[in-house]
Amino acid sequence: MINHKHYAYRVVWSVEDEEFVGLCAEFPSLSYLDEDHLKALEGISNLVKDIVADMEAEGEKIPTPISEKSYSGKFQVRITPERHRMLAIEAAEQDVSLNRLISDKLA
Repeated sequence: MINHKHYAYRVVWSVEDEEFVGLCAEFPSLSYLDEDHLKALEGISNLVKDIVADMEAEGEKIPTPISEKSYSGKFQVRITPERHRMLAIEAAEQDVSLNRLISDKLA
């Protein structure tokens, strides 16, 4: 059984709606609007709780919370050979590894 409280939630202001929007990263199609940011967070959390319960009842595959996944710290990115060369030169000029340079740029 998945705990709906373990999902990645956030609340942002919507200029268009003139309200706070509660969002859940694992359920990108869901949102909850409210004038109060705490109520928007509570609203999206309750909505996800209901959706998870429905999915469980129907035997559907439920997304694993991001917080419960493990990550290796590695991922592969494809870039053009020219960009690779430019980054390698930049790393050499800074006397750091290419990995360190890219990690710093991502941060």
